[in-house]
Amino acid sequence: MSEQVRVSDLRVVAGRAPGAETEIVKGVSFGIAAGEVLALIGESGSGKTTIALSLLGYARQGCRISGGAIRIGETDVLSLDREQQYDFRGRTVAYIAQSAAAAFNPMKTIIDQVIEGALIHGLTDRATAEAKAVALFRELALPDPDNIGRRYPHQVSGGQLQRLMAAMALITDPVLVVLDEPTTALDVTTQIEVLLAFKKVIRERGMTAVYVSHDLAVVAQMADQIMVLNGGETQEVGSAEAILKRPQHAYTQSLLAAAAPQIRVATTEKTPVPQPLLQISGLVAGYGRIGADGLPAIKVLSDIDLTIHRGKTLGVIGESGSGKTTLARVVAGLVPAARGTVLLDGVPLPASLAARSPDQFRRVQIVFQNADTALNPAHSVRQILARPLAFYHDVKGDAATARIGRLLELVQLPASVAARPVTDLSGGQKQRVNLARALAAEPDLILCDEVTSALDTVVGAAILDLLADLRRELNVSYMFISHDISTVRAVCDDIMVLYAGTRVDTGSREALRSPPYHPYADLLISSVPELRIGWLDEAGARPKAAASSSAGQPAPSGDALCPFLNRCSLRVEGVCDRVAPPRRELEGGKEILCHLSAEQLVQAQQYSPANLAPVAAARA
Repeated sequence: MSEQVRVSDLRVVAGRAPGAETEIVKGVSFGIAAGEVLALIGESGSGKTTIALSLLGYARQGCRISGGAIRIGETDVLSLDREQQYDFRGRTVAYIAQSAAAAFNPMKTIIDQVIEGALIHGLTDRATAEAKAVALFRELALPDPDNIGRRYPHQVSGGQLQRLMAAMALITDPVLVVLDEPTTALDVTTQIEVLLAFKKVIRERGMTAVYVSHDLAVVAQMADQIMVLNGGETQEVGSAEAILKRPQHAYTQSLLAAAAPQIRVATTEKTPVPQPLLQISGLVAGYGRIGADGLPAIKVLSDIDLTIHRGKTLGVIGESGSGKTTLARVVAGLVPAARGTVLLDGVPLPASLAARSPDQFRRVQIVFQNADTALNPAHSVRQILARPLAFYHDVKGDAATARIGRLLELVQLPASVAARPVTDLSGGQKQRVNLARALAAEPDLILCDEVTSALDTVVGAAILDLLADLRRELNVSYMFISHDISTVRAVCDDIMVLYAGTRVDTGSREALRSPPYHPYADLLISSVPELRIGWLDEAGARPKAAASSSAGQPAPSGDALCPFLNRCSLRVEGVCDRVAPPRRELEGGKEILCHLSAEQLVQAQQYSPANLAPVAAARA
């Protein structure tokens, strides 16, 4: 195949003053054959996105391309003037960003935005562009392709919006497509749909692409070639199979090692305390106006029960919209409970913030997913950590300085970080400061809401190790919220699976390693990408359940039917579509909300794709 892209000795510098600039991409060279996908992998700060953006002839604010050459097709990218760049970007090279929500204008319909590039570049008339957009919607497996373009961005799901952004990029038939972490913000089941759609279009159109990711399992499904980057330098380049199976560089080997989930639960048992630290019973919560029945207009959580003992970790998993974050916000007092009880050490936690005592605030802390929005960018690390020390413990002055040093030591950051603004820190450092702020209160319970989902593999593994160390040292408890079953299994003692605000599966970490699972838990487990080439094709070949014609019919008893009914491949017609499922107690304290018995579930699931790999590994 002919070479479509050639990058030679690319150099990018950061800094505003000539002579005081720092080189952040250091002589990178590579080529991409026509129809080939090159993946750029490495930790945060390795230069992946900087290199990808340079293919558009673009450098972020405060940076500039200082040397090298970039050729795409017959175009010398770095020789283009401003007007030529406008014509080049979006036509010769298209960019698919990580956040589709930020890429769309909420005030314009989807179809207007998807065809905009084709009209701006004068490639076709509106009618032809709309017909081409609909064809792309169909190729990308979007629902109702003839009409989805009439909607606005807020009227479609995150996974659909990500595929619509791909259509917007492909409408101009670009020579090269750059995909920059396009599935990082998606849950595992949505990620499969998006990856399958992307791979289908790439294959059928013979597209040349650059795929930026820190997720090695995703890269294994998408890439023909892989370039490993660290500190703006190339560490290793080769075929996907060679890099993943026979890595030569020590750094590549460390990335692969970090990708393998390691058990990080406490290894030493504390003296057991009979009274649970947190106990929730019959919780109902949601948003919107409260009706005459005392329930919110939008009910998110239904009849939730859970227990967390001191020094233990409960994992809460589920797709986006399952109610995970709402559950954490109820415990933190940010969302009031409509019904049910929330007890901390046997004492009721008031539903509203106004009714909680300062000590109740102190004992329950929350660490949000996105440290960038959780930390004040105008403040230094010292200011951020000093505030909870003063508020909860009245610690100020030299005593606060000493405590801040201890907090930074706890989260494995140097004391010098205290003087720096948070905007100067990396994503992993910001998340450590986010955690240190919670620890400053000396809490009993920390609510961790997707704290590693936006981090690269190595940094995410370090944060998980840190949480385990703090748990052993401080005997703190966690509610660990995630959509990644592998991560939850690594750090949690017990796991609760939520679907549509309902607790469908609950058990110990070991109980969720082998069947029986609730069918939804089985779907989540089988949707986590495996670090092997070909896994995505196997996942795409699995049979999918058809929608039930009886979906939405109320059960004769007046109780709700199974929330997973429409998606369940194991549903029993005449039972699941008519009667509310029972909550079954299985061996080992496991509970499943399902009509099927443990034996029936095991029979259906023991040879499912979710369980073949562990079985094979055990036999090897």
